Amino acid sequence: MGPTDIQKLLGVGRPALSSQGGFAVFSVSRPDLPANRTVGQLWRIDLPDGAPRRLTRGVLDTAPVLSPDDTRLAFLRPDARGRSQVFVVAPAGGEPVQATDAPLGVGEVVWTTDGRSLVYTARMPEDGRYGTVEGLDAAAEAPRRITGVRWNANGLGYLADRPAQIFVIAAPEVDSEPFYDPAPAVRDEDVAARPTVIGATPRALTDGDLSWSTLAVAGEEVLAVPDRIEVDRRDLRTPVIAHHLDGSGRREVLGTDANLSVTGLAVADDGTVAALASDVGSAGTDFVAPGTALFVIAAGEARVLTDPETIDLGEVGSHLTPIGDDVLVQDRRRGRVRLLRVARDGSAATVIDGDREVLGHAASGSVIVAAVATPDSFGEMVLAGPGEPRVLTAFGASAAAAGIVEPRELTVRGRDGYPVHGWVARPDGDGPFPVVLQIHGGPYASYGVHLFDETQVLVDAGYAVVYCNPRGSAGYGRAHGRAIRQAMGTLDHHDVIDFLDGALESDPTLDAGRLGIMGGSYGGYLTAWIIAHDHRFRGAIVERGFLEPTSFQGTSDIGSFFGDEYVGVDPELIAAQSPMAVVGQVRTPTLVMHAEEDHRCPLEQATRYYSALTRAGVPSEMLLFPGENHELTRSGRPRHRVERFDAVLEWWARHLPVA
Repeated sequence: MGPTDIQKLLGVGRPALSSQGGFAVFSVSRPDLPANRTVGQLWRIDLPDGAPRRLTRGVLDTAPVLSPDDTRLAFLRPDARGRSQVFVVAPAGGEPVQATDAPLGVGEVVWTTDGRSLVYTARMPEDGRYGTVEGLDAAAEAPRRITGVRWNANGLGYLADRPAQIFVIAAPEVDSEPFYDPAPAVRDEDVAARPTVIGATPRALTDGDLSWSTLAVAGEEVLAVPDRIEVDRRDLRTPVIAHHLDGSGRREVLGTDANLSVTGLAVADDGTVAALASDVGSAGTDFVAPGTALFVIAAGEARVLTDPETIDLGEVGSHLTPIGDDVLVQDRRRGRVRLLRVARDGSAATVIDGDREVLGHAASGSVIVAAVATPDSFGEMVLAGPGEPRVLTAFGASAAAAGIVEPRELTVRGRDGYPVHGWVARPDGDGPFPVVLQIHGGPYASYGVHLFDETQVLVDAGYAVVYCNPRGSAGYGRAHGRAIRQAMGTLDHHDVIDFLDGALESDPTLDAGRLGIMGGSYGGYLTAWIIAHDHRFRGAIVERGFLEPTSFQGTSDIGSFFGDEYVGVDPELIAAQSPMAVVGQVRTPTLVMHAEEDHRCPLEQATRYYSALTRAGVPSEMLLFPGENHELTRSGRPRHRVERFDAVLEWWARHLPVA
């Protein structure tokens, strides 16, 4: 696939399933180059044998949630000013009705148990900021007083002056006349007219400087997790608070003394509260390879059901679904994400596995549906059952038409005997092919079996691509993930190079004399570290990298705890793991790429590194993307994503030519 073929990658969101399991609704989205934005709509499929059909016609409709009686479907859609608002439509289709008019948009939405109201979160701007005063632009706003150790977030910006509050609003009635669309693919040219906002007035359940998220309705209460702006130090411990829907008060369901960071909540039919959470210790900062597990909460106590050493529910498992007395969760393992059904005694049964990554799921009665990614599809809906799940959609056909190469899986024994797992993707033919070594971010993340555009574009251009999950990665147990804690650039460095050498030895079509290296975020860190110690590469691309741990502390949105945990606090120990400390050893021509609004790895990480390279006489260039943040390669503007691919291919054409 070429750079512009990202338009053919159709992503499938977490589904909503009717109460009797008779139909499912899900979002389908894709990058759109002419519009220079992500577009998408909601689709419906009647189970078990119906054909998928498009349900809505918005520019970007996402996050469907069905009412308990299945008569209404709530979802998020940008309003005329681009702010996500709650819309409601009949599950068979029809004209959606706008239910909210939040000044900065809506974050999450859930139904109350009686189906009469919607509960949602929305960031509320401080008076005089973010357009609340006509004609007052951002440059003319009053100064911000910062009193905590954390003040911004990647993809958002400042936090304290727009906390996310919880609201309740009466759900609107909708027209049940269906809209049937026989179109086989997502379209965005026939956008529906914007309806008028309904007259219901939302009622705030919270106020003050706390932000709230992770909503789950339990009877006459809504559970949520607060996010406070810490005054003196970072604290990842989170309580769970129940708010009475009538606004009469709140109560603590789980306190911070449990030392848990809660990332997901759900309530079973019998009222049992299930949670995804990790133990961050009494200091509240132990997050390296977090042991995210499934808990049940009762009487202020959390009882763990899964073993985080063997079942990894972090990040990809950010939601959970009660099904009877059990709970569905997503477990990442060796580049796959399987769906598990966990009983209250802690026993677990596999529901969906194989060469898939489960992206989201829903359950009702005995019916389980899931969104999955595979080696040849960016996203499909499947119906779980005995044996192999049944694929309900064919969205991967458009990607297949662009030309997809399925990578070869490989495990290499490293210099200390440790098994390093990864993949090799290469063009058809006898080669020899120049080789690009890719390194993922995180570090507690992983490459997987899903179709990966960054690999496919390089293969299409004639490169073999080698990529693996070294120590520090997720999906191989916590010991694997914690092995580089305060030892970055050691075992991870060795694993990546050992895997590269093993891949070269295993395939004579790979040209060991023509090598390039690239990575983003933590992958940018390890790329910068390796080229200071290994000079075999003809070129390097360091993207959005963690490059200077010392300044990261005072600039990154996670700087108040990330560096302390990963590289430590001792200056000598930090320097021993810092790419900036060894930048003078680099001789490899290097392209530094960064987004100007990156708050995760701030721009100064790139500019300082690039400046040091040029002062040392290393052939270097820097490419900066305006208006983008740390998520450029995944959710940036489509034209910027294509321009980034063009820059990558042009750099390799100069320093690592195919011919």
